[in-house]
Amino acid sequence: MPAINLKDYIRDIPDFPKPGILFRDISPLLENSDAFNEAIKLLASQFSDIKIDSIAAVEARGFIFGAAVAMRMGISFVPIRKAGKLPYKTNKISYDLEYGQDTLEVHQDAFENNKNVLIIDDLLATGGTLGAACALVEKSGATIVGISCLIELKDLEGRAQLANYDFRSIIKY
Repeated sequence: MPAINLKDYIRDIPDFPKPGILFRDISPLLENSDAFNEAIKLLASQFSDIKIDSIAAVEARGFIFGAAVAMRMGISFVPIRKAGKLPYKTNKISYDLEYGQDTLEVHQDAFENNKNVLIIDDLLATGGTLGAACALVEKSGATIVGISCLIELKDLEGRAQLANYDFRSIIKY
């Protein structure tokens, strides 16, 4: 059991970004250094028994947690960005959203073949973005050893999109 109850640092904002949505705001957690440190410690420890060479995370909030976990573990961090944000040659993948389509990119040289990658994100909702990130990492020649999220919204069943991966989360709603 964590020393700090991280749910105490997640603020609920009803009807954001549109009516009927309950937004889980991580700002209070980020603003409290003890809570943020506890979250990073827990995310890093979930896969401590597996060889990990690199952390990958999708912008924007995933970067906050992914970079901090990579630093704590002493391994590299690879940003997965929205289309057009990376300056070098990229691999890309497009995927469907409930309201359209989006594209993710990663530098072609970001992973060496057979590199063991842990994907970190702040929240799992429907699983579309994380599923696309997994496909992109694998397309780039790396092996996904797991996915670790701070928050999982269980009712949206995003875990089903990630059934082929070892997925773990800290906070469940």
